[in-house]
Amino acid sequence: MAASTLTATLPIASALPFASTSRPLPSAVTHGQLRSPAPLRAVASTGADMGLCWTSKGVGRGTGTAIACAGHGQDTTIQVQGNKWKPAFCVILVELFNTGTILLGKVAVDGGMFVFSLLCYRSILGAIFILPFALLLESGKWKELDKKAIGWLFTNAFVGYTLPMALYYYGLRDTTASYAVIFSSLTPLFTFVLSVLLGMENLRLRSKEGSAKVTGALVCFGGALLISLYNGKELHLWRTIIGGSIKSSSGAVGEHHLRGTLLLLGDCICYAFWYPIQVKVLKVYPWKHWSSVMTCVLGGLQTCAIGIFLRRDKLAWKLGWNIQLLTIVYSAALGTSAKYWLNLYAIEKRGPVFPPMFSTLSTVFTMGLGALLLGESLTVGSLSGSVLVFAGLYIYLYGKAREQRLKTTSESNNANLQEQPAHDLKGDDPSFGKKTSLEC
Repeated sequence: MAASTLTATLPIASALPFASTSRPLPSAVTHGQLRSPAPLRAVASTGADMGLCWTSKGVGRGTGTAIACAGHGQDTTIQVQGNKWKPAFCVILVELFNTGTILLGKVAVDGGMFVFSLLCYRSILGAIFILPFALLLESGKWKELDKKAIGWLFTNAFVGYTLPMALYYYGLRDTTASYAVIFSSLTPLFTFVLSVLLGMENLRLRSKEGSAKVTGALVCFGGALLISLYNGKELHLWRTIIGGSIKSSSGAVGEHHLRGTLLLLGDCICYAFWYPIQVKVLKVYPWKHWSSVMTCVLGGLQTCAIGIFLRRDKLAWKLGWNIQLLTIVYSAALGTSAKYWLNLYAIEKRGPVFPPMFSTLSTVFTMGLGALLLGESLTVGSLSGSVLVFAGLYIYLYGKAREQRLKTTSESNNANLQEQPAHDLKGDDPSFGKKTSLEC
């Protein structure tokens, strides 16, 4: 996967769900000022839009899409206390970690590493990194796990980690890092289309936000077609440091280009189905840290079982002090755990639309570093298509942000109206029920 889907987001490459605690959240606003949030305030999935972490890709595509706001303020009320650059710095780090995960994964699979052994070791190591936080912050909540919760967590791990990550890495092997990361940017649009088809979201074409989301989806789709079908002139801007032969960033590296494209599309579709599943996980087991740990453990067991079925030779599972071990440790520590917490912090401070605004950075970083380190050439088609994908993504995000702002404003107005009951006048006005001078 391009990154870890811890998601939420983790994204992109960790399948850790953004689940919230079931405890009521305190009001976010006191006397016109925001309270200083708890270090790990609950984050709840908002439905079938954009995910982790998150997202990038990868289990964690960097597009976290969930937040539980205490109170009914607008999105603009979710502000940073202190230095406002910290959330932006965190999201930029997420995109850098995502880039490293993509490039290391490309080098590892091209070097012959068995994909399912990579996924198994990465998932188990990710669970080990997150377990201390679950023990400290949600002590004893593992006891609330029942058969229903485990069943949904098993489904969550399969749809959000095992299947999409396997499709992604095999697609990455058949194409290039630059080509794969561009497809990762399409995940929010696939999620939007799926939510419309399932009746979870209305198009509302006559509204500005609805037309913006549809326009953004169409522009992104056009950019993806341009990248897939048109190459154009190759641009060799610098000499390769690591890679050998030059590979086109359009992904056409052989007869398996079409197969790789279909695998990457399958990865995006899996993540589109994964985000609605997190909503159900949130309801049956709302403890986000233990949900993340269990998702990683179950994902590791699933990839281990499938891997043993496909390859039973010891060589496929053997690790040494090489790039394969570095890829596993880096992906688990930075591409999953660190990415998850940084995305969580940014969403908590600035809202769910903030991290996706930076998701194009990992594409830019991957295309540049892929050309510099791995010998992936840039083409006119890939650059033009990338511009269209970026433009469509930001048009979609504009519509989504506008929709959320209108929704929270409407909820705030309704709450204000409900907070003015008639009994307040009876109980608080000492003159209520008495004759005034006008009545005499």
